[in-house]
Amino acid sequence: MLFVAFLAAVALAASGPATEQEGQAGQEKEAGPAAIGHPMAPGIMTLLEDEMKAGFKRRGIEDHFARFRSYAAWKLDSTAGTAMTSEVTGNCRLNWYDHLLRNPIQAPAQAEQFTRELHTALAGNHEGFARALAIARRRMDRSAQSPRSFTPVDSPEKAMAIVKQALIDAQVGYASALAPLDRNEIGQLARSLYPTLTSQATNGHTLPDRGTARRLCDLMEKSDLNGFYAAAEGLVPLADPKLLEHLAAIPDEGRFTVEGVSGTVLQHMVTPAGDIIVGGREKNTYQLDKMSTTAAVIDLGGDDVYQEGAVSLQRPLLVVLDLSGNDVYRGSQPGIQGGAVLGVSMLVDAAGNDSYQAKDVAQGSALAGVGILVDCAGNDAYVGLRRLQGHALAGVGVLIDRQGHDRYHGAMWTQGFGAPLGFGVLEDGDGNDRYYTGGQYPDSYEETPGYEGWGQGVGAGLRQVGDGGIGVLLEGGGDDTYEFDYLAHGGGYWLGVGFARDFGGNDKRLGATRQTYSGGTRTERMFQRFSSGYGCHYAVGFCFDDAGNDSYNGTIMALGFAWDVAVGGLIDFAGNDRYEATGGGTQGNGAQAGLGILFDYAGDDVYLGYGQGNASASISYHDLPRCGGNFSFVVDYGGKDQYGCGVQNNSYNRRGSDGGFLIDRPSRDEQQQTAAAPSDRPAAGS
Repeated sequence: MLFVAFLAAVALAASGPATEQEGQAGQEKEAGPAAIGHPMAPGIMTLLEDEMKAGFKRRGIEDHFARFRSYAAWKLDSTAGTAMTSEVTGNCRLNWYDHLLRNPIQAPAQAEQFTRELHTALAGNHEGFARALAIARRRMDRSAQSPRSFTPVDSPEKAMAIVKQALIDAQVGYASALAPLDRNEIGQLARSLYPTLTSQATNGHTLPDRGTARRLCDLMEKSDLNGFYAAAEGLVPLADPKLLEHLAAIPDEGRFTVEGVSGTVLQHMVTPAGDIIVGGREKNTYQLDKMSTTAAVIDLGGDDVYQEGAVSLQRPLLVVLDLSGNDVYRGSQPGIQGGAVLGVSMLVDAAGNDSYQAKDVAQGSALAGVGILVDCAGNDAYVGLRRLQGHALAGVGVLIDRQGHDRYHGAMWTQGFGAPLGFGVLEDGDGNDRYYTGGQYPDSYEETPGYEGWGQGVGAGLRQVGDGGIGVLLEGGGDDTYEFDYLAHGGGYWLGVGFARDFGGNDKRLGATRQTYSGGTRTERMFQRFSSGYGCHYAVGFCFDDAGNDSYNGTIMALGFAWDVAVGGLIDFAGNDRYEATGGGTQGNGAQAGLGILFDYAGDDVYLGYGQGNASASISYHDLPRCGGNFSFVVDYGGKDQYGCGVQNNSYNRRGSDGGFLIDRPSRDEQQQTAAAPSDRPAAGS
């Protein structure tokens, strides 16, 4: 068995067909090099797809996997309506989610392409931001828009004119979003969104008042969510670096007194969209809730303090542009710091080491609306409790941090979270960053200890309420540390879709949080469940890492795990990596009719524990053989690897039932050309 040609296809960008041999995956699809991330990621994903197809063929279980696909499609079709015929319903369901679950073999490649293209867009300037919103529109079933043209900025006056127009455009989009609703329906949303969907909740998977929550989801589906995307697009020009540069050149002239502002105010403009306040270059304090007629604050410099600033039906639009200084943003109201509850909000901080302190629905978060936070530079700290740091439920939530060594700290529904009808993304461009989600609310599983987590690239529905949205965490580079409790870091739950991708650096995924949310000693034993590329209950989730020597920890059901008609995958493209989660359902496992994948493309890797690629023959949730079975893959290319289950390098192994695979292949430059196991024999202990 010659595998050199098999792997050479990747280096040649899948330029031609390969001859089928034992264990080989057949012809490669055309796939050009990636512009960002691992240069051969598209071709590598083609190898994974073909490896899985070849495995099914080799074992003679193609019909088993076909039944799995048919069963998933039947489940989707039978629950597609809005009627509550079972706990699973079709309200808030996304077409792309539906497509991914129906086409699980193609899902890893589509997830790789989506996360790469989204990161490429968000890593750019305002034009890239516009492209990212266009990507979100497509994936969230919103109407496509023509590409936007941007007015060049060449003076402070032109910059201010663009600010005024952006406020008008955002208000027009907001009004169109609410136009299908009557006054009573809008009032119900305004009264109930925050208490029902956030403040009363201590568990991530459902809510105390599910009846009201379902009614709110129905109203949000009735609204025109295209309007929220239009509002976000209207604010995109305010992220233009040239606009910020010209605003910073506003002359130091004029003195005004504005209620709620302590410090120098250079301009106070009354416009049809609301008041615009221009603060001076020294320290100012803005009590934003006392500035009820203000639609925009532009601060030219100084170490400023911003208090509260809730965006809601009472004040549905607020923009803050802070151009320099080490600033403090703090408050306890929902809908602050680029957050909104039934509103539209944007915060852009151009420079400085900043501190963001909030409670709920903040720091690029929206409940029925738009929440955007863009921090361009500095070592920043983001702290809050629930629904924050790139979160959305019925709308768009975006947090972009361009550079610096940053800290993200939250308890639940955080850091790139897509709730029903929501597109939530956290994009961090560079720096050695630390992420924390969990440590506050004891988990809802009676049989295991731990805390709720629900963050770091998670798309999740709410049981008996609505299907999940799309949540994305994108980390551009640096040596990063991720702490997370239950159901976190690159995963989907309850008909949702979630992705986490780190494009560079030596990263640590620690699993369970080391201390409580407040920094104290944990009262729950160290235990983590569902992480690093998982799908749970009709969901799809992936975790990608492009470069570096990384470690992956957890306790159970992690590192490429799928549970209950789901797909989960962990893909690491390069580096000497350690896979340290050793409990049940870890390291490329599918269970209760699931497809679980762990694919490591290069490096000398260590797999602790015993569960690599194990597929149980037992299923209790669904009818077997109708549901097809469980499908588990660990695929490792290149390097001198160590497996806790005892298999050898360069071998092809069955793990558990026929659906369990552990496949280790040599790289092109390794001397050994053949696999150690010419027959499809069980691995040690399988």
